[in-house]
Amino acid sequence: MTGFSWLNFKLLRTQRQVFGAIATGLLLLLSFTSRAQTTDAAGPLLTPEQFLGYKLGAQFTPHAELLRYVAHITAHSPGRMKLVRYGSTYEKRPLEVVQIANAETFGRLEDVRHNNLKLAGLESGTGQRQQPAVCWLSYNVHGNEAVSSEAVMQVLYDLANPQDQQMQDWLKNTVVIVDPCINPDGHDRYVNWYNRVRNQSVNASPDSWEHHEPWPGGRFNHYYFDLNRDWAWQTQQETKQRIALYNQWLPEVHADFHEMGPNNTYYFSPAAKPYHADLTAWQRKFQGVLGDYNKVAFDKNNWLYFTREVYDLYAPTYGDTWPSFNGAIGMTYEQGGGGAGGLAYARLDGDTLTLAQRIAHHHAASRATIQATAERHDDLVREFQSYFANAASKPQGEFKSYVMSAGNDPGQLRAFTQYLDRNQIRYGYAPKRVKTKGFNYTTGKTGDVTIEPRDVVISMYQPKSTLVKVLFEPKSQLEDSLTYDITSWALPYAFGLKSYAVPGRLDASAGAPATASVKGSAATADRPYAYLARWNSLQDVRFLSRLLQQKVKVRYAEKAFESEGQQYAPGTLIITRTGNEGLGARFDQLVRAQADSAGTTVMAVKSGFSTSGRDLGSSSVHFVKQPTVAVVAGPGVDATAFGEVWHFFEQQLGYPLTVLGTDYLNRVSLNKYDVLILPNGGYGDVYNDRNLESLKAWVRDGGRLIALEGAAKFLSGKKDFLLKPKTTDSTAIKKDLKANPYRLLRRYGDAEREEAEDAVQGSIYRVQLDNTHPLAFGYGGTYFALVRNPLNYSFLGKGGWNVGVIKKDSYSAGFTGTKARKELSDTFVVGTQDLGRGSVVYLGDNPLFRAFWQGGKLMFGNAVFLVGQ
Repeated sequence: MTGFSWLNFKLLRTQRQVFGAIATGLLLLLSFTSRAQTTDAAGPLLTPEQFLGYKLGAQFTPHAELLRYVAHITAHSPGRMKLVRYGSTYEKRPLEVVQIANAETFGRLEDVRHNNLKLAGLESGTGQRQQPAVCWLSYNVHGNEAVSSEAVMQVLYDLANPQDQQMQDWLKNTVVIVDPCINPDGHDRYVNWYNRVRNQSVNASPDSWEHHEPWPGGRFNHYYFDLNRDWAWQTQQETKQRIALYNQWLPEVHADFHEMGPNNTYYFSPAAKPYHADLTAWQRKFQGVLGDYNKVAFDKNNWLYFTREVYDLYAPTYGDTWPSFNGAIGMTYEQGGGGAGGLAYARLDGDTLTLAQRIAHHHAASRATIQATAERHDDLVREFQSYFANAASKPQGEFKSYVMSAGNDPGQLRAFTQYLDRNQIRYGYAPKRVKTKGFNYTTGKTGDVTIEPRDVVISMYQPKSTLVKVLFEPKSQLEDSLTYDITSWALPYAFGLKSYAVPGRLDASAGAPATASVKGSAATADRPYAYLARWNSLQDVRFLSRLLQQKVKVRYAEKAFESEGQQYAPGTLIITRTGNEGLGARFDQLVRAQADSAGTTVMAVKSGFSTSGRDLGSSSVHFVKQPTVAVVAGPGVDATAFGEVWHFFEQQLGYPLTVLGTDYLNRVSLNKYDVLILPNGGYGDVYNDRNLESLKAWVRDGGRLIALEGAAKFLSGKKDFLLKPKTTDSTAIKKDLKANPYRLLRRYGDAEREEAEDAVQGSIYRVQLDNTHPLAFGYGGTYFALVRNPLNYSFLGKGGWNVGVIKKDSYSAGFTGTKARKELSDTFVVGTQDLGRGSVVYLGDNPLFRAFWQGGKLMFGNAVFLVGQ
């Protein structure tokens, strides 16, 4: 090596490494480019394994790669498959479906779609029964139930493969719509985590890291909402976009693919009780038909399965029930596995469950569903038409009309009619005053009601009357108490609207009531003295939040007053020209524009003088300081409860929010925040005695603490917090045992029903309100709360304000166990306490539950913006 130094050698080696890396990169780029080209029609149709480079079941596939394969499949099936992008997620991932038919049907796909709507009576014209049935398959609504998006690739290949004669024969009688991934954000949260932590060699041990998802898990969407509980309410972006497309088709069959715990086998229909009373005999029967088709496939392969357990058909929130109430045969498929399943899982029975096995089961169920739809398509189309025809001509139930008073808050009424529009529910407006008998949702009693002109009238004589009945019935019929979700959800309660249910058919006219964002004697003037905005709904909270962010000074009235012949309740927003001079000529334009944008109405007044009550410059009119808000998230906090708060601020208000993690919360100086929100959760690991003292010191210094559900329960009984659980009367227990010494002897077979005695499954209760307190501004004397857990608190003592309580006989609707109903009597629900210069807001009930309980959002807005100001 004469003349060749060690330095030269190192340099040469480095150059070789660089050139080697470049060459490797070029090869990878060429490989990627080659694979990318396979998404168009060039080259042969590839199996999932050929396209991905690994067998299905060998690893989880990221969403982008899944969509590349979907694009490849559709590109190789011209004239038989159509890729439709129907939206995107909050994280900007595409939402797509594939529409599939044989060549003859594909040429008239739009005719099939329109004919389906004609059969349902939702488009004019006479529908023809001689057409294929529409079968819609939905995969991966829960992100960490990721086997769905693996199985769907094999299903799509089968549908595209001309050599699969069986599938091609089925396509003669069915149009198949495939949604390969309803929840891409949750899917990728799970898949990216799993692919990062999995062992190089598959580890089936349940102890392994890869079988224990970290908080918040991949089940939920971006805002940690359960999309399978959002079908009816459509609060999430993904759901709204999907329902819009779904309603353009209204399939005869809808199947929803899920997973459950890894020690379970496989579930398919028939479903468990309770069945909702409004599911038709045909729908119930066809549940069994679908089960029969699946039994053939599973018995042939000796696969274990179960039916008629756990998964009921009751609440309208799911991917099986919502389609069912829209005329379809809806069903759920559940495969053992879920987020804990990984690539392989050692089950308690000694067997190992693999991802490949899970894929095979969902694949078989998918084929069985398509087969059943195709072979029974004549029956399905006939019964589909009958479903809607009977709904329009012979609606079921005691009530034939539902009425929403025109005197309700305009913004809330507008939100309600927009919901009806999204769901193809027809409505009109009462042309004149009518006195009749009916059920009053507000009082919970049947008696005389008066329908006023311009009241919103929803007739049951329409194609969607079954859906209307399910969504509006005051008390749902529950044939079995063992259901696993809410048991009451009536929209008049959810929206907090003054409403009636009437046995007779009411006349209604088309058109909409006139609205204006600015009213009053000074509405057309250039420079009114002030703008007044009533405080009644979420729209008004949104208006306030936007004004504060635009640096508009806003006040609110603590007392009722009258101005220019109009009555204004406590909570009314007052936006005066005085104090806003810095905005100059922008002031009027800004206020009016924000009112219009928020969907609220403001009154322009010429004077600060009130004809009764306090004037606009009174000391009872308080300035609203723009609050800096933080919310706690992370391990220990219920992910969905946090998501409800997060979504409320970002998507419903558009108001800035700082998220503080539980893992570093106690290192954060809270002095920069005015409001701290503790969502439902367990806070024992977050707040030890020392940290709790620091939290109290922040409140005493002027902070506002909002504790929801479990957070309120955590604070109850703690030193300096006024919320206390009711004490158990041990004397009464001893007396009871003496009278019945065998009371504690229990029968094991009754355990499940005994647990139901303590349950509150989404029941509606009438909460008595002190509406002189800012926490209840904008409400009447009562508020309907959707209670999901027993509330067993004593009333707050001196220094506290019992703003909302449940008194005796306050139950309105839904299932509440006998023991729980006793607890839900004379109990605290919501209120506040003063602590130093700050305050604590206790919300024992969650007013933001799933974002659909519209009537509670104003109360949460009060807690954030008005309490403690």
